[in-house]
Amino acid sequence: MNSLPTESPSRPKHPIAVVSERTGLSQDVLRVWERRYSAVTPERGPGGQRLYSDADIARLNLLHAATRAGRSIGQVAPLSTDAVEALVDEDIAARERRLSRTAPAIAASDALANALALGGALDGAALDELLRRSAALMGVPAFLETVAAPLLRRVGDEWHAGRFTPAQEHLVTSVVHDLVVQSMRAFATQEGAPRLLVTTPVGERHVVGAALVAAAAAADGWNVLYLGADLPADEIANAAVAADARAVAVSVVYVADRELVLAELGALRSRLPGRVTLIAGGTGAGTIGAELAGMGVWVESSIPALLTKLRRTAGSE
Repeated sequence: MNSLPTESPSRPKHPIAVVSERTGLSQDVLRVWERRYSAVTPERGPGGQRLYSDADIARLNLLHAATRAGRSIGQVAPLSTDAVEALVDEDIAARERRLSRTAPAIAASDALANALALGGALDGAALDELLRRSAALMGVPAFLETVAAPLLRRVGDEWHAGRFTPAQEHLVTSVVHDLVVQSMRAFATQEGAPRLLVTTPVGERHVVGAALVAAAAAADGWNVLYLGADLPADEIANAAVAADARAVAVSVVYVADRELVLAELGALRSRLPGRVTLIAGGTGAGTIGAELAGMGVWVESSIPALLTKLRRTAGSE
């Protein structure tokens, strides 16, 4: 995973209302955590109002994540911030192991083979039925990782090798996209959950990868704003600010014009508030990963890796 430079600590500057909005903790809870558990010790302004630093907010987000996993604030408040972060990472890993153990025993390879055959036969109705049944049996996260994403890669390989026609490739992509978007919208909006904006940059019309990310994030507890394909940087940034997004994920499958893609993502990073994490995924993003990292854009190569980054983003400010 790429690393970004660490900012130097800043003086306390955030009033309690801002901290409440950024952490999802009520002001009453923040005061109790301070008085009773010394979770953080904010400084006081000239009028006696609490002022929190960026480090205070990061610690409170980690403590919140630890308590959401089932730990009491009394258990975790005495720990150092590094120790709390380690616990949050352990909880995430344990959750992933539990989900993998409880996933229904279904052969993803069989679903893949059958889906490819149905796509080759241009049998859209049967393909849609197969994929819906697989998603219902496996659960959305497992379906996305073990069937939908590999199917799209296989179809792309078949098309490049000349074994799939454009019509066959378009059919499979369309069926997968529609199913994934419907799966994403089936997850109810969760009050207090962080908001993720998902789209593709200008010139990138391959949207199904973005849809996969949107559905996976929705299944993982994010409130997702999915905007489809081909948006310029200023439109994405304006939407992210208006929606109070905590993170923006863009899918880049092909880099036809390297300078254009880099210019758009650089402009997007500069227009987004510093607290908003910008993540780029997709095959194309990997080819310009070094340049993107230098701009402050995180590059993730898979849905599990992207979800891990989002979980850490939700647990820290």
